[in-house]
Amino acid sequence: MHTNNAAVPLVNQRLTTPRAAAVAGILFALLLGTAYALIRVSIPADPADGGAWLEERGSTVTLALSLVPFAGMAFLWFIGVLRDRVGQLEDRFFATVFLGSGLLFLAMTFVSAALAGGLLASYAIMPDRLIDSGLYTFGRQTMYQITSVYAMRMAGVFMISLGTIWVRTRTMPRWLAFLTYGLALVLLVSIGYSLWVALIFPAWVLVISIYILANNLRSQGAGAEDGLSIGTE
Repeated sequence: MHTNNAAVPLVNQRLTTPRAAAVAGILFALLLGTAYALIRVSIPADPADGGAWLEERGSTVTLALSLVPFAGMAFLWFIGVLRDRVGQLEDRFFATVFLGSGLLFLAMTFVSAALAGGLLASYAIMPDRLIDSGLYTFGRQTMYQITSVYAMRMAGVFMISLGTIWVRTRTMPRWLAFLTYGLALVLLVSIGYSLWVALIFPAWVLVISIYILANNLRSQGAGAEDGLSIGTE
């Protein structure tokens, strides 16, 4: 009886990692998705804009930037628990690409957010000199290039490498891996057409996280039923 009663705690322990991945992914998706949406409605799509948003939408952009560090923390946790989920089945090559592209995406997102924060702080101190000196144009163009060209393409590489790991290890269904490939391809080839395409990445993380959470709850329910049936024997 003592050995059988230990079955349920062991099942719960095995289910801890998927649940942590789901919670971290959902938190990341909500925070970064909200930040992206606030920035997209506040800052014009044209990187050559005159900077009117600094005065008119500065507070909204500041709110969006304050969410980015917390989204980054959740994303690091998401990466960690996903790697732990794959475990010993992890392929070193694709795992390196997966980890490297994820960290590069996060680093460039932080750099772009820091540039936006720097522009807001500089405008508050010397608004006319910032615009006239050309520093605003340089900073704005750099933000656009980092986010729309480099960070989003690293997000696409992150998705492709993770989808390949799922196909090789069979830790996720094939349809989800192929969906990942398709969305990653959109990020790689069409990011320059619309800045709203950037929302694909947090939306994809949200879908993955919800699937993991739902699958975890189903497994937890099945494990609890098995444990109860063992305990009554």
